Amino acid sequence: MGAVAFILKGYPRLSETFITREIHALEQRGLDVRIYSLRRPTDRTRHPLHEKIRAVPRYLPEYLHREPLRVLRAWRQVSRRPGYRHAWRAFIRDLRRDFTRNRARRFGQALVLIAELDSGIQHLHAHFFHTPGSVARYASLLSGLPWSCSAHAKDIWTQGEGEMREKLKTCAWLVTCTRHNAEFLSRLQSRPGQVTLVYHGVDTVQFAPPESESPSLAPQPPFPAPHAPLSTSQPPPRTLQLLSVGRAVPKKGYEILLRALARIQDLDWRFTHIGGGPLLGQLQRRARALGMAGRIHWRGAQDSETVLQAYRAADVFVLASCISGDGDRDGLPNVLLEAQSQRVACVATRVSGIPELIDHGETGLLVAQNDDAELARALRQLLGDAGLRAKLAAAGYKKVRGEFPLERGIDRLMEKFGA
Repeated sequence: MGAVAFILKGYPRLSETFITREIHALEQRGLDVRIYSLRRPTDRTRHPLHEKIRAVPRYLPEYLHREPLRVLRAWRQVSRRPGYRHAWRAFIRDLRRDFTRNRARRFGQALVLIAELDSGIQHLHAHFFHTPGSVARYASLLSGLPWSCSAHAKDIWTQGEGEMREKLKTCAWLVTCTRHNAEFLSRLQSRPGQVTLVYHGVDTVQFAPPESESPSLAPQPPFPAPHAPLSTSQPPPRTLQLLSVGRAVPKKGYEILLRALARIQDLDWRFTHIGGGPLLGQLQRRARALGMAGRIHWRGAQDSETVLQAYRAADVFVLASCISGDGDRDGLPNVLLEAQSQRVACVATRVSGIPELIDHGETGLLVAQNDDAELARALRQLLGDAGLRAKLAAAGYKKVRGEFPLERGIDRLMEKFGA
């Protein structure tokens, strides 16, 4: 197998650790990965794992008008190729359906990609089916190289079925990270077996079991009734730690979570949020309006080592994922896998692929999306019952270690790449 060009929307990104882990694991298996990114990084920090990846990222023109000579040189070179007319016709058909500046940008990026492609590359692979998938498709038509794709969440649910059918006509194969996604995409595939389920999995080396028991497993007395005097025969219950990791965007449901927390202010808890995102300031103002600012720690985007330590300090992990107005939704959030790998009891919603990981009442608690009252009841139940936290944490840990190891997914990908 020759080198594979990985076409990414942005690299490196703190919020896409699953891609970073995948690339590193594939390199460790001997796959020659070359990274081509459509955007430059915007995060101020990097994960330690980024430093271990051998591939040096190349950046395509993020905006064509900023590098016109580079785009023109690429067009002059690539327009002589036999596949140019076929790619141009496909682009014009797409442009009629989606007459946007972004559509033209994808074709221009594909021209530059092929003009500057390293020798020895024999395959193109896009992470995300929307924007990178469009660039990979045009680049495949221009060059004759096969292309494949890893589809995840927003890239599936916010683009039209017609667009995806067109891409699947030329895509050699596609993998996706939830059974929910795979069943949907299989109805659009152009040939049987084109779509394959490959869970991301958790890195059992980086996310090794905690050296000591997590707070969820430590015996704790139940909460006393509100305003009841504490017994002198036992120490008072300590403040329990709630954690959520995710970008502050609509599909993560943090507005719902704040409303749920407001319903349980009679309990002794502290909540930590890790992640950046455009809604962060709005959520902080909302927390102040609800009178909870002093009980919430907003830590912003953090590297993987900091996140790992936060898991190990948590009693309960909560994620209130929902389907946003534009159809965007989570796939199977990797943060749930990571939290369970550290023996933390989890509360989440019945959205997309989450029930494929969490069995309600056995490996975690599931509630309806957008229901702050039900979420509050689940949190109250967990915060007040140390035995239940311990039971769910242990069962979740066992399921993640047994059914969702990163190595299993990497095995499947190596087979797909023919390596």
